[in-house]
Amino acid sequence: MSDSTDRRILRQLLAEPGATNSLLAERAGVTTASLWRRLERMREAGVLKGVQARIDWRAMGWAVEVSLRFTLDKTDPRAFDEFLGALRQVPEVIEIQSFLGSVDWRASVIARDMAHWQQVYRDRILTLPHIAELDALMLVASIKDSEELAL
Repeated sequence: MSDSTDRRILRQLLAEPGATNSLLAERAGVTTASLWRRLERMREAGVLKGVQARIDWRAMGWAVEVSLRFTLDKTDPRAFDEFLGALRQVPEVIEIQSFLGSVDWRASVIARDMAHWQQVYRDRILTLPHIAELDALMLVASIKDSEELAL
């Protein structure tokens, strides 16, 4: 079970994932040894799954981001597996989520520009198996993009 010290450490880690352990410890008000022990305990408990890079795809020249929502034709018992296998093969898909409800799957797709998006949509998305309904939402702006919680 985490306590207020663990939450302080996590807040600091979220704020600056690349900070050194000594800087994190100082900001969280603990010793470096205590920080290390607490981080290890949180890793072992599955609370802390790792530190990852966040890529700004627009800065890399991928100007278009689209959120696709799929509802599948579930009359074929292999629909979910076949659809997911095909969706995983689309290189421009950067995230896949499954849902319970009227939408079965959501995928985030990136493209360099509108011409590239049209090619991906026509050649890769519309050819996916078992699609009953497809809804595309083009990202205009990210208003809040944070994994921080009030810890």
